[in-house]
Amino acid sequence: MQSVAAALRAVLGHVPVLAAERVAIARAAGRVLATDAIAGRPLPGFDNSAMDGYAVRASELPGTFPIASTVAAGDPGTTPVPPGTCARILTGAPLPPGVDTVVMQENATRDGDRIALPQKGRGDNVRLAGEDMAVGAVAVRAGTRLTGWHLGALAALGFAEVPVHRAPRVAILGTGDELVDVTTTPGPGQLVDSSAYALAALVEEAGGIPVRLGVARDDLSSLRPLLAQALEHDVVITTGGVSVGDRDHVHAAFADAGIELALYKVAMKPGKPFSFAMRGATPVFGLPGNPVSTVVAYELFLRPALLAMQGATHVERSRAHVTLVGGYEKQAGRAHYLRATVTRDGDRLRATPHPKQGSAMLSSLIGTNALVELAAELTTVSAADTVPALLLEAV
Repeated sequence: MQSVAAALRAVLGHVPVLAAERVAIARAAGRVLATDAIAGRPLPGFDNSAMDGYAVRASELPGTFPIASTVAAGDPGTTPVPPGTCARILTGAPLPPGVDTVVMQENATRDGDRIALPQKGRGDNVRLAGEDMAVGAVAVRAGTRLTGWHLGALAALGFAEVPVHRAPRVAILGTGDELVDVTTTPGPGQLVDSSAYALAALVEEAGGIPVRLGVARDDLSSLRPLLAQALEHDVVITTGGVSVGDRDHVHAAFADAGIELALYKVAMKPGKPFSFAMRGATPVFGLPGNPVSTVVAYELFLRPALLAMQGATHVERSRAHVTLVGGYEKQAGRAHYLRATVTRDGDRLRATPHPKQGSAMLSSLIGTNALVELAAELTTVSAADTVPALLLEAV
């Protein structure tokens, strides 16, 4: 069996990076930038006031000045301010020619129709052109997954479109005679294919385009045509049928379709039967059938792969060291991933495992925000020990 780390290296070493395309900035949230975004204009584009106040020459301070003009945001600000005078200026307004400092209005004193201003340093309360971003600066680096913060900066720089890697189209194919769609009331011995909906949402969160293909029966004649349809997509995910039971036919269907198995079985719990294969440039993931195993395997391998295919620089979840409430005991040989709730306790993080850790316990995925990672060689974790955890949400 492969270790988790070795399995992830194998996956990331095989998956391709998808080609780039240009999209409107309004549709770029969550996409990964394909090339560095270089500032083609300064930000801000002109010297402007950071405060409501009075624009003046620092060399003439302190003093009492007549108001020569008023400049508001949106004004061109091209009229010079004569020596010995000041200009009333509002936040964001361009600094008129001849002045170099803004005295905020709270520090000004009106003296009839004149304004008394105290001593201030040259450039006080002035935002200089290009001090945020200069022309030629890298505004956002390639490999960045774009958020609203990035898009706001890019919009300010005039990027109406951005080059991003293509979003992977991900086929999701369930297998198993027992599975039915959520629209069908399960009969005796049947289960809803819940993993199809969980995976579709997770794929979308990672920037992919999920395509649910339904459920293949536990026989090759049902699996082969659906697998062929799945292979028309950028990524294939199957759930179930990857173990060694009498009715586990996924690997046989892989072989029939020319899908070369790159790895099978990982030293982890849950999710041991995970398999990964390639068919040309198409990654194929065989996930276990139990829903928790499916989600854990997705988090460890498939989510990083989807982000890597989009050219992302950072593909793994953030990790933090946590104190495991109550400790834990396990056998050596496999890494364990405990669904847990991580909370802050002063400067420490405490992880409380969900009481139901079985691989079929969907309730263990609700309300938890971390996967506590217990290394394969560990057997006992005491209540005072710290261990790593993958943070599924910010804590």
